[in-house]
Amino acid sequence: MIMDQIDNILTRGVAQVLPSKEGLAKLMAEKKITLYQGFDPSMPSLHLGNFVGLMKLRAFQKLGHHVIFLVGDFTGMIGDPTDKLATRKKLTREEVLSNAKSWKEQASKLLDFGGDNPAKIMFNSKWSDKVTFKDLIEITSNITVQQLIERDMFQARLKENKPIYLHEFLYPIAQGYDCVAMDVDLEIGGSDQVFNMLIGRTLMKALKNKEKYVLSTKLLVDREGNKVGKTTGNALFLDSTPDNFYASIMSFPDETITLSFELLTETNITGIEEKVTQDPMGEKKRLAFEVVKILWGEGTAEKAQENFKKTFQDRKPDFDIIVKAGDTLVTTIAPHTSLASVSEAKRLIRQKAVDVNGKTISDPNFELTVGDEIKVGDRIFLKAQ
Repeated sequence: MIMDQIDNILTRGVAQVLPSKEGLAKLMAEKKITLYQGFDPSMPSLHLGNFVGLMKLRAFQKLGHHVIFLVGDFTGMIGDPTDKLATRKKLTREEVLSNAKSWKEQASKLLDFGGDNPAKIMFNSKWSDKVTFKDLIEITSNITVQQLIERDMFQARLKENKPIYLHEFLYPIAQGYDCVAMDVDLEIGGSDQVFNMLIGRTLMKALKNKEKYVLSTKLLVDREGNKVGKTTGNALFLDSTPDNFYASIMSFPDETITLSFELLTETNITGIEEKVTQDPMGEKKRLAFEVVKILWGEGTAEKAQENFKKTFQDRKPDFDIIVKAGDTLVTTIAPHTSLASVSEAKRLIRQKAVDVNGKTISDPNFELTVGDEIKVGDRIFLKAQ
């Protein structure tokens, strides 16, 4: 029984287990392992891609293993250069901590931070702030320049004569050192993070003579390779509303439904491909329901399902999110946009995606009065009082 559970957790939604699935399965059968995933606080909310990792951490915690939710407040100031063809803007400590201030609350929808086997939340500044220049020389002596420079995005920049700054070059070292500092058995991350995770494995072997396993999860992408739920202006964040989450999942491309069941739910996925082929719309509704149920409970999922039917199928939306009359349009809708920002609100207004009482409004400073009904895009319905 336990080996079946271990096999399932190391198979479902998994792209790779390194150095071997069999070795990790054997270790998990012998003891309760310590594992983690790091999260980059570049924005104030966890998103759908983080949800995939949290679901995998959740599965390990349910089997009794010891989970660490790591906030990369130190590495987040550097910025992960993975897949970036230009240097990322560096963030201050205040910015990354501000971004991460509600992450524990968001992650607690999926992880248990109490009970007999609580997940731990840690910040990598705790050890990285203390690394001296002497320490850095010692740590980096275990990694070659060739290992780092061969990365695709660095090679692309060299060909285009674009700069590669040393802090970007050292990012995988800083991230890799996390596993050494926490002395873990396993690191989890998306398949786009394998390079960084393997640097950590190299450092663990060199500095502690210990095996660290790496588990990469599949990425939720469409047939063009675009990350689903993270398209420009339509990112799906965990601080969103249940109604918006449900409706956003209903906008997923049909070809991603099967993979979404695998990555975002705990339901039995036996025969899921055939079910999706026979009834893609019905299965997409079931997918949206299951995801919202995990995050907010079954009752809320039922209400979100009803609201979706009323709003998008019956075309009778409820303007049930109450906002303050007398404020300007841009400040009113900003907290309800995908990025929860004034700049995003202005962008939507410029794109004529905001209506008040059925009329498109292009003036960000339009003053709202009592009774105004505001529609933002196709999914957000506000009423001024």
